[in-house]
Amino acid sequence: MYLADSRSTTPVAAPDSRPGRRPAAVPTTVLALGAVSLITDVSSEMVTAVLPLYVVAGLGLSPLGFGLLDGINNGVGALVRLAGGHLADRGGRRHKVVAGLGYGLSALCKPLLLLAHTLPVISAVLAADRTGKGLRTAPRDAMISLATEPRYRGRAFGVHRAMDTTGALLGPLVAFAVLRATVDGYDAVFAVSGCVAVLGVLVLVLFVPRHIVPAGAVQPPEPARPVLRDALGLLRRPELRRLTVCATLLGLTTVSDSFLYLLLQREGALPAHLFPLLPLGTAAVFLLLAFPLGALADRVSSRRLFLAGHGVLLLGYGLVLSPWHGAPAVIAVLVLHGTFYAATDGVLAAATAGAVPDRQQGAGQALVGTGQALARFTCSLAFGAAWSLWGGRTALAVTAAALAVSAVVASFVLRTTDEGPA
Repeated sequence: MYLADSRSTTPVAAPDSRPGRRPAAVPTTVLALGAVSLITDVSSEMVTAVLPLYVVAGLGLSPLGFGLLDGINNGVGALVRLAGGHLADRGGRRHKVVAGLGYGLSALCKPLLLLAHTLPVISAVLAADRTGKGLRTAPRDAMISLATEPRYRGRAFGVHRAMDTTGALLGPLVAFAVLRATVDGYDAVFAVSGCVAVLGVLVLVLFVPRHIVPAGAVQPPEPARPVLRDALGLLRRPELRRLTVCATLLGLTTVSDSFLYLLLQREGALPAHLFPLLPLGTAAVFLLLAFPLGALADRVSSRRLFLAGHGVLLLGYGLVLSPWHGAPAVIAVLVLHGTFYAATDGVLAAATAGAVPDRQQGAGQALVGTGQALARFTCSLAFGAAWSLWGGRTALAVTAAALAVSAVVASFVLRTTDEGPA
């Protein structure tokens, strides 16, 4: 990791692009972005770990009301993700500037949760926070793609996601410790979360280069200024279009983490103070498998691995619905849940990177991510409504059946792509 002069306008070459030097599988830029994501995820997961109980048990919201909140938490950022990716690709690749705006906006929102005690106010704060996430996600993944040799992108995204997940692992632990050590636990969690988020922004400013030359390029390319029509025109590429369709279709049948943890807590009769620890199981498995499965994606079809990950998720849903209960069942579900993320999150980003040109990496990542995020937003609303009408178990059974059908359809769509390792 190195200090990057955020004021310089001179493009910084990726460390693996210098002539005569063997490319690094994981450039220092990726490590710097991983550190930013690690710190930011500590902040975000502190809030995510306590939010379901805060709004359902503390504020008395119904599952439908929480479904609305969770949908905002997962989907509103998608409305600005396309804009973030497009802006990052313009003006000589302003990926760091746009990503910095997104990280900064999310950091500002954390302390505002101290003042949010009603559904409309909490919804507004979460919408602003997810807007920040929507702005930063595509530029960040574009920087990882540009800094890394194409044949190593699965590994690079695996390392980044492992670092990101380390933050997801630490966040609930910090939230748990704060809840146990303070009287006004929720307010203390929100305050500490805001301080940690500011630290993440500082690391981005100091350690991530402002401009990145694509890996393997000897000279910086001419600044590209694609128009928005060019970004939407990427869907004319069959490979990207199929990825977007499948990510969207499968996202429509992916139950949000918060709902899954609520079901696990109720089925396993876990005490409320242990609820923030449930994400730790998912995060720990994700952390252990992110790099191995990323490396596997570099050797085999990343699209098939992405599809297989959803098959693992379907097994997890089946375990929740099975008669098997207790701590072993909860652990097994969390292992499958973490494996699902390790096989899909960074793997999808790596597959997307190989389907678009370098000058439109931001827009390409945004298109696929937007489709997936909007689909998960829809799923959160539908699942919350189904839970209110039929109960949690029935809602999950219907969703699992829909996921099985979606996986079969997606397998036919992806089969039409003649793909080797991506």
